[in-house]
Amino acid sequence: MRKFTPFRIACIVLLWIYLCYLLIKGYGEVNLRVFLVIIASGIIIFVPIYKRNRK
Repeated sequence: MRKFTPFRIACIVLLWIYLCYLLIKGYGEVNLRVFLVIIASGIIIFVPIYKRNRK
């Protein structure tokens, strides 16, 4: 498997931030449900990237 370059990581982070923005905009507010979804998606996306780059 290829290692993530800083450019790829930056693209993933920007896409995740944009999707979080769309989620907040769609709900109109930040409540507990939206907050938990953002935290869960961040864990799902960033933990494998961290583990792969740590090796």
